[in-house]
Amino acid sequence: MTAHSAAIAVFDLGKTNSKLHVFFPDGSVVAESRTRPVWRDEGGLRVLDDQHLLGWMQEQLEAAVERHGVTGVMFSGHGCTFALIEDGELAMPILDYEQEPPADVAARVDALLPDFAETFSPRLPLGLNYGRHILWLQDRDPELFGRVETILAYPQFWSWRFSGVGVSEVSYLGCHSHLWAPLVDDYSGLVMHQGWRKKMPSMERAGAALGTWRTKSQKDVTVYNGVHDSNSALYYYRSIGFSDFTLVSTGTWVIVFNPACPLDVLHPERDMLANVTVDHLPVATIRFMGGREYEIASGGWTRPVPVEAVTSVIAKGIYALPSFAPGGPMPGNAGAFVGPDPTEEERAAAALLYVALMTDLSLDLIRSENDLIIDGGLMKTGLYAGLIAALRPGQAVLTSALAEGSAFGAAALAFEHMGLSPFTNECRAAEALNFAGLQAYRHEWQDLARARRSQFLEDADREVTG
Repeated sequence: MTAHSAAIAVFDLGKTNSKLHVFFPDGSVVAESRTRPVWRDEGGLRVLDDQHLLGWMQEQLEAAVERHGVTGVMFSGHGCTFALIEDGELAMPILDYEQEPPADVAARVDALLPDFAETFSPRLPLGLNYGRHILWLQDRDPELFGRVETILAYPQFWSWRFSGVGVSEVSYLGCHSHLWAPLVDDYSGLVMHQGWRKKMPSMERAGAALGTWRTKSQKDVTVYNGVHDSNSALYYYRSIGFSDFTLVSTGTWVIVFNPACPLDVLHPERDMLANVTVDHLPVATIRFMGGREYEIASGGWTRPVPVEAVTSVIAKGIYALPSFAPGGPMPGNAGAFVGPDPTEEERAAAALLYVALMTDLSLDLIRSENDLIIDGGLMKTGLYAGLIAALRPGQAVLTSALAEGSAFGAAALAFEHMGLSPFTNECRAAEALNFAGLQAYRHEWQDLARARRSQFLEDADREVTG
């Protein structure tokens, strides 16, 4: 087998950035490119310009086939997103999950959502439970929804777009959608009661070969069934030999998986849930929009955070407090800064400390005591892993040499279908950054965050009872 004989193209489709990685069967990445998905307003909704993204993907895949001998394509996709198909086309554009249904609609559809004990999906705002957005569209246009033949999860939409074969996949269905009941390994009562089961195509494992896509030069590319992005990262680390570990997968979201945590400790009001692996196993999870929150709280800072700025923020007592985005373990309050006014660098440092402390809180809530593996976009801040290592001295903290664990997991799934296992463990220990005063800063941040949370709950209770 030559290096080119089984090259795989992986489209890692994030909410903010979509990327292409080309893998040779020795595990090396030989090409990368990226674009930004376009979200536009149409008919009172914010939707994806899928044709714009499709054009970029087709162009990139054509080039990868010609330049690198790519023979297969795989997809890893961000959560909370779905497509409705009618007569072989989109019945309507794909919704942006970051929009709230009108209040009267929300009241109707929320009454239909299943209990946490069945789906292990917390009730979240916007479309963070994508079953909620399906209900919204059904309520909005029952006639159109009645014509819908197929409901596809986001990675499966792209697998279908390239292969013509529509399937379902459990890691995406099981990701806080309200559509899956992990303890019985089947669709939830919501799917059954709404009559959606007939719109759900047959289940296939992530990485299964579905069909082919033909290039302009008449070369056939095998299309593999896509996967949920953070579950893909979890699969990658399992594929290289890790068993008892907590994964902190970072990007727009910080997703924390701890397979060792029992499901009965999950608190739905704190954005804790059960994800489902590609092999149908429920995994205790907690999450918050760490990358988005860092971007907002830092004022859009894109450079590495200077060590001196972190030292200054701790010394001055500048705190960023939850939350700068919906959901997460401290919902309710709008994010805020307290303490002296920060400089631009100090604001970025306070934002980084905020994300590290939210991660630390999440790890406590999910009872993480095993080894930690950290990967993803927040590694680019330069100090994130070192702060986690300092905050959690009782745990080994490992960082992946990979910035894109989801893409590597997707490649591993496709290679597995070919009988290949090219990846090896390249994780390394993170060096703890023991800033003077960090532990005291942590305790003060926790006290301030708890006080704001308590005040929010008291105010909410007063509104209900008053």
